[in-house]
Amino acid sequence: MSRADFYLIAKPRFLTEPLRLVCELARKANDAGLFTLVLARDQAQAEELDELLWAFDNDAYIPHQIAGEDMDEEEALVLIAVPGTEAPARPLVINLRDDPYLAACDRVLEVVPADPEAREPLRERWRQYKALGFDLNKYDM
Repeated sequence: MSRADFYLIAKPRFLTEPLRLVCELARKANDAGLFTLVLARDQAQAEELDELLWAFDNDAYIPHQIAGEDMDEEEALVLIAVPGTEAPARPLVINLRDDPYLAACDRVLEVVPADPEAREPLRERWRQYKALGFDLNKYDM
């Protein structure tokens, strides 16, 4: 059975930089050796995340890349995909887009912004995952 984990952003260090939380989640996945797919909203977000994954922690090297032409999937534990890009299914998905991720995976992580307006669509998404029989969890970050 698949799992969906919702991470609700509350702490000041994530409020201004929600992608920092994505980096933390990617690092945990990397430490566990989990192949991870990050679904970025757009090219700009993908590039920002790409940069941040290099810089956010001097002690953590997370092999990652943006999905595309010269892709070496074996190397990149963390793959960042922009809409319209073909990206392989992976066991762990971090979803930053507006739509739920309904393809096959073991776990999908949803990062929920602190902005109350952004939370309503995510309540709807919670219901969609629930209807599909996902095991749901919520964490305040």
